[in-house]
Amino acid sequence: MASILSGARQNAAMKQLYVDLVSSGCYVNPGVLGYLVKYLGRLGMVTEANELFDHVKKLGCVPNEFSYNLLLEAISKTGCVELMTMRMNEMKNNGWMPDKYTLTSVLQCCCMANKFENALEVFQKIHELGWVDSYVFTILIISLTKADEVDKAIFLINKMDDFKINLNEKTYYVLIHGFVKNGKVDYALSLFKKMQSFGFVPVISLYAVLIEGLCKNKDFNQVLQLYNQMNQMGIHPDLNVLKLLASAVHDDNDRDIMLFLKEAKDHVNKKSMTTIFNTVLTNLVNGGLIDKAHHHLRAMMKSDDAGYVSLDSSSFGIVIDGLCQKGELDMALTLFNDMDQISCEKSLLLYNNLINALSVANKVEKCHELLKEMKTNRFAPSEFTHNAIFGYYCKIGDVDGACNMLREIRTHGHQPWIKLYTMLVKKLSTSRKVDQACNFMAMMVEIGFVPDIIAYSAVIDGWLKIGEVDYACKMFKDISANGRYPDVVTYNTMISGLCKARRVSEAVNVYNEMLQKCLVPSVVTYNLLIDAYCKDNDIDQAVGFYSMMAEKNRKPNVVTYTTLIDGLCNAGRSDEALLIWNEMACSPNKITYMALVNGLCKNRKPDVALKLLKEMEEKNLKADSYVYVTLVDAFISVSNAPMALYVLRKMIENRRLPVSHDKNCVILREAVVKLLDDASTCSEIQKLIEDGDLPIHLLQT
Repeated sequence: MASILSGARQNAAMKQLYVDLVSSGCYVNPGVLGYLVKYLGRLGMVTEANELFDHVKKLGCVPNEFSYNLLLEAISKTGCVELMTMRMNEMKNNGWMPDKYTLTSVLQCCCMANKFENALEVFQKIHELGWVDSYVFTILIISLTKADEVDKAIFLINKMDDFKINLNEKTYYVLIHGFVKNGKVDYALSLFKKMQSFGFVPVISLYAVLIEGLCKNKDFNQVLQLYNQMNQMGIHPDLNVLKLLASAVHDDNDRDIMLFLKEAKDHVNKKSMTTIFNTVLTNLVNGGLIDKAHHHLRAMMKSDDAGYVSLDSSSFGIVIDGLCQKGELDMALTLFNDMDQISCEKSLLLYNNLINALSVANKVEKCHELLKEMKTNRFAPSEFTHNAIFGYYCKIGDVDGACNMLREIRTHGHQPWIKLYTMLVKKLSTSRKVDQACNFMAMMVEIGFVPDIIAYSAVIDGWLKIGEVDYACKMFKDISANGRYPDVVTYNTMISGLCKARRVSEAVNVYNEMLQKCLVPSVVTYNLLIDAYCKDNDIDQAVGFYSMMAEKNRKPNVVTYTTLIDGLCNAGRSDEALLIWNEMACSPNKITYMALVNGLCKNRKPDVALKLLKEMEEKNLKADSYVYVTLVDAFISVSNAPMALYVLRKMIENRRLPVSHDKNCVILREAVVKLLDDASTCSEIQKLIEDGDLPIHLLQT
């Protein structure tokens, strides 16, 4: 029963048989145990095989060498080296010494577990005992190849000659496939020749694998040699091989291509010949040889004996697409029109690709001609067709042309692409033609299309940028009133505009509306409000929104920290700024450092500011000249002229002196005058002047 169920791959029934056997308490002798373990192992039921082994031992069965070896064979297929080792030790303790069969299972187990160092040690032991045969070699070599350990596999194959052992045909096939997959095509070819020398006749699938690998390596001479060998052996190439060979034909030799096509027609039907010819054209176009592809297509159109290739729309599509990519649109159009000469049916894809290429090239008149021709030839334009032309009008900002195309789109039941009309709206809005953008969107609604919220956001942003905040507010309210749903980006756009217009309370109302609509404000939302309150000198409100970010699980970014630190310092609350600095959850950037250094100086804490400047320099972040000027001035303000001189020297060393037209130049000039008046720094300042380290524009009023 176990034998029958195993052969029929009936796992469920075998499982039930195993359960019945265990529950019956029947005595099982060592021979029967071995066979039952073998059949369980063949179905991958290794756990059951192990449990059965232990169960029958409790009933008095003493496993022998035969039953242990069959259990080890079952375990070997799982790659469970620990279990294999345990059973091996158990076998030895019961007086059974491992034989060739045992060690072969151990070898296979190590290979399954990808433990090749262990596997090679087992192989060496088998070799020392004189048990190495082709099966042992095959296990190890195939496992190494599948695990991409190709070099080790090659080494072992070379060693086989020393043992006078050869591989079987199936192993050759597996190895050649593996070597090609790993890019070892040369060695795969060598193995292929060795296989032939032993009298094995390769099948076409093996030729296909080798030809594919050689084509990837662009070793076309070798490809043609294999092809000639196939012909000599009477092996006819199938469509797959011929498609591979099509890419191996010399691109610089027109005669080779035509000869190959004439030879190919003897092996496949007309439909397959078209596929092969199209493969030739594709390879030429992909290789940048578009003119050559065009030449071959033209030659096939004119050839008297070209009947063996039935050109289809794909043949023309390949070349036309190549010509369009090259910018040869007139040539592409001529070829497209000449399809009628050979009664080759055009396709919607061809029309669409040409219209799209012409639209990109701003040849919209030709687009409309093709659109008209499509209708005449009873090709229904697709959504892509219309949007390709619609995109042209959106790109150039032509509202009338875009609206005409929208009517055409509506007539055919298609939808305009959001990215296209949004592009038009943004183009108009950024060009300060916001009223035209509004009119266009109103016309869209009139035609029957409801613009996406992205387009409305673009118009609102346009109104805000030209200072028409009230218009923006009206449009924003109208969106909600008309049943549309502004997203977080739209709300942020509105909040940003109101904050810039110093209408912070209205911005907060918009924020509250977001919460009422169950929208989750983004980090940008909070940054906008924190910045607005900092600029409005209402630092408590700014800190409030910063605290709210934690409540709403919004992680502050470097912009948040920089804005708040700068605001706190400006409000004279530098200690709180330092607390915020210490709790930063991200790395401060150059702007954050400069904001805090500058703020600490304003709060008469130049010592702390100088430490931060040094930390900044250690991170290779170079401070702007105003930071040094502020620091010099701050040390003078706290009557620490020596430290002011120290910072001035650092400023000179780092080439951070302000230029003559910089407003900080006046502050630094006044600081230099004060240092000249100070007895502790006067002489050193004089020396800097004499050495030319302080430029003349810092000394002249």
